[in-house]
Amino acid sequence: QVQLVESGGGLVQAGGSLRLSCAASGRTFSNYAMGWFRQAPGKEREFVAAITRSGLGTNYADSVKGRFTISRDNAKNTVYLQMNSLKPEDTAVYYCAAKRMVLTTTPHEYDYWGQGTQVTVSS
Repeated sequence: QVQLVESGGGLVQAGGSLRLSCAASGRTFSNYAMGWFRQAPGKEREFVAAITRSGLGTNYADSVKGRFTISRDNAKNTVYLQMNSLKPEDTAVYYCAAKRMVLTTTPHEYDYWGQGTQVTVSS
């Protein structure tokens, strides 16, 4: 089992920044690729960003490329999502997820999920 706890969400004006954190406990963190997903009201959960076990490889949704940065610190068992130039359409509940071994952008392929943190961007 891997337990994931997100933090760092909140209310921010358009153009602002937030940094989300996801702290993991349980199994060996470095065995898991990590992803960030988001879900807005009435919409399906969508991929935002993912990072390989080593942190050397990343993947981003087109909608966040150039604005969001995913990173991880395996010594601290934590993955981060730096979000800059936020837009109202980024408003959603953000979830981190862990997948054993290989990075993927597909939600149902992830093994463990956090409870989510709300991000609200006002115009």
